[in-house]
Parts: sequence; structure tokens; C-alpha cells
Amino acid sequence: MALSKVEKRIRIKRRVRGKISGSSELPRLSVYKSNKEIYAQLIDDNSGKTLASASSREKGVEANGTKTEVSAAVGKAIAAKAIAAGIENIVFDRNGFVYHGRIKALADGAREGGLKF
Repeated sequence: MALSKVEKRIRIKRRVRGKISGSSELPRLSVYKSNKEIYAQLIDDNSGKTLASASSREKGVEANGTKTEVSAAVGKAIAAKAIAAGIENIVFDRNGFVYHGRIKALADGAREGGLKF
């Protein structure tokens, strides 16, 4: 029986998470997208703590324009929070989503904001 779209994403997510993990020096930027919103977190996997987070639901992020433009704004917001916390280098975790569209826009926004990955 064929896997559903969500089951495929979770299988890909498990495979990728076996290869990457975040630390306090090199945190993991985890991205989740729903149909309406997009969320990003900087995670230290060694201690199990979230160092910074940003989403399209926050007041600081402008929710004008298309979902792709909002994703780029979330990327810039997470980059600003990371720079304020003293983090420049990260590991990008696309969370099983295809690196295209909104996920790519968020990554590009984070790069524009000053993050290196």
C-alpha cells in the first residue's frame, strides 16, 4: 500500500534527523509549515532547548503579501533573533519538506539576515 503524503514526509524527516543535530555552538534551524503559517526554531539538541523562535503568527513579522514573502520575513526575523543571541552559524533542517517555495524563501531570508549555513 502506498504511503500518504504526511507519512512520506515523516520518513524523510527521520532519515535526515539521523544525520544532523544541533549544539549550542551550531544550533539546528528547524522549519515547519502548515497551509497558512510557517514556523522556525533554533534548537540545541544536546540540552533539548529552543534558543530562539519566529513564526508568521508573531506581531513583529509583517503578514502582508504572499505566503512566500511572509516566509522570507520569518527567515529575516529568526536571523535577527539569532544574531542577538550571538549565533551566526547554523545547521538547516527542512523537516522533510521539499527545499522549494516557502522553505527556500525562509532559508534565503535567514541568509540575508546574516546566518551562515
